[in-house]
Amino acid sequence: MEPREKRLVFPFSAIVGQEKAKLALLCVAVNPLIGGVLLKGDKGTGKSTLVRALANVLPEIEVVDGCPFNCNPRNPLEMCDSCYERYERGEELPVAKRKMRVVDLPLSVTIDRLVGTVDVERFLKEGKKALQPGILAEANRNVLYIDEVNLLDDYIADSLLDAAAMGWNTIEREGISFRHPARFILIGSMNPEEGELRPQILDRFGLCVEVSAPMNPEERIEIVKRVEEFHEDPISFYKKFESEENKLTERVVKAREILPKIEISDDLLKLLAETVVNLGIKTNRAEIATIKTAKAIAALNGRRRVSLEDLEKAMELALPHRLRDKPFQKPPQMRPPKPKEDKEHNHDHKHNHKHEHKKEEKSESTRSQGIGNLEQNFRSSEAKIPRIESKNFGSNDFTGYRSSRDASVTVINFPRGVPVSYLPPTNGKIKDVDFYSSLVWAVLNGKKPPIRLDLKDVRVRVRKAKAPTLWVLLLDSSGSMAVQKRISIAKGIAEKLVENGYIKKSKVALIVAKGSQAEIFVPPTKNYLKVLDAIENVPTGGRTPLSSALYNLLLLAERERRKDKSLKVRAFLITDGKANVPLFGKRIKDEIIELAKALRRKEIELNIYDTRGGGINPGISYVSLLKEVAKAKVYRA
Repeated sequence: MEPREKRLVFPFSAIVGQEKAKLALLCVAVNPLIGGVLLKGDKGTGKSTLVRALANVLPEIEVVDGCPFNCNPRNPLEMCDSCYERYERGEELPVAKRKMRVVDLPLSVTIDRLVGTVDVERFLKEGKKALQPGILAEANRNVLYIDEVNLLDDYIADSLLDAAAMGWNTIEREGISFRHPARFILIGSMNPEEGELRPQILDRFGLCVEVSAPMNPEERIEIVKRVEEFHEDPISFYKKFESEENKLTERVVKAREILPKIEISDDLLKLLAETVVNLGIKTNRAEIATIKTAKAIAALNGRRRVSLEDLEKAMELALPHRLRDKPFQKPPQMRPPKPKEDKEHNHDHKHNHKHEHKKEEKSESTRSQGIGNLEQNFRSSEAKIPRIESKNFGSNDFTGYRSSRDASVTVINFPRGVPVSYLPPTNGKIKDVDFYSSLVWAVLNGKKPPIRLDLKDVRVRVRKAKAPTLWVLLLDSSGSMAVQKRISIAKGIAEKLVENGYIKKSKVALIVAKGSQAEIFVPPTKNYLKVLDAIENVPTGGRTPLSSALYNLLLLAERERRKDKSLKVRAFLITDGKANVPLFGKRIKDEIIELAKALRRKEIELNIYDTRGGGINPGISYVSLLKEVAKAKVYRA
């Protein structure tokens, strides 16, 4: 641990700009109960640099010396089972001071490494079952940092959420039952282009900041100069900012001391509650995180009372990522309304009586109009693409895609997924050894400690893992789809499917059938906003190359399965079923039959959303033919 503590990173105070992100990180350093920070932004904007630099300004904490869980020696409610037993016996717990640090959670982490597992070495030497602490043990009372948090596997995210929600990590492994506190500052960073974050994890972050590179040439030049200087001589560069770093640490320590004494007026509380309600934010974490953040900001500034400015800054950090009713709505800029004149804040504006008097006269109208305009701008984003509710399709349309874990595969000897059993290895390949089961197997076969494992004793894990899925949307935007506004219905269905693909964490691709041949508008991606923008801008008109769309689907599925053989492909054809452009010069009907048979052979699940309305529909539709040959599921809009 000592070498890691002495590792030099880019100083926090040397980072140019990013004031909002810096403020958010300092706030959670002052009060970890805020719930963590999510940094969102494009690659190369300094997100990871900010988090790692935070380690320099984090204060020291008192821990129980020798405890791997960093237990608080002053508070029995923050002790592991072992330390609590010693405390109950009246034993004097040894105290050591340790600097808080940033613990990285790699995306490749296994569930055993995250929560802890059996200590195999101690089992071999002493024949006793003991616990090997995991990353959650290291992170207790420290910072847990997840880079690219949106790419974290579901089963890892679920365990992480359980620990973050309860503040405790409970370990049940091979007859061992143990629990320890897991109260950490959760910090995540992500690039939205690589996929959205699950709503359950997004709401777990108390604060969210958009991080972007500065567009001021002078600032960008200064960034380059500082980075070059740091790379040439890190030690001298760090010493240059050492005094600033120490001042920040002292500022955090003092803020922690006065934090319990910070007060906030009822007027500001009422203003916050009204704003949250009028914005339609449903989670109570919004007010809780905002108040804690406002108090932390006041504490960082050395004040004992929260001001309106503190509250406004806190709202900008704690509310925007909670404004969405739908996954892809872009939140508006936070412009909270001004409250009525508050005597407690007037002492800072003694020389602006006339200006304050006018503000007081308009405060009520500003409050109602400000919230109303914010709400109106926010809701108007829903009108871009028609909303098609699932009740229009029938009872079985989207119900099969609600769970994010319905598509799973069993993997053997592969370290991804939840372990469910064990087996002897096949073909002599050993990648995912279940050490405990291997040791038990050796003991049952007569071996005694110290145990030397042979190949016949080794057992590998059997795991359940989420199967990778690709959703391909085939959107018919030919001239016939303009009849009775079918294209509006089709785009609404496509948008709904993208939202469900986001919930499933599936890759989504868009194929558009229009003109002489179909075109892949969006290749497989997890950038769902990109798919939605493409759907909105799809033009309408021309002939219907249905055969070409199905052929492109087959080619796309084949190409993606070369990358991952376990990929499950689901296709969603949104059409009126009419086709008038042959692909190979054959009869269109014969082509569609051949392509439908190929879809079945390739195990591509086809779902058809028939946009034809009731009454007479002139022209031939191939929906029934696809349903029969490809065994497709058909839904009527």
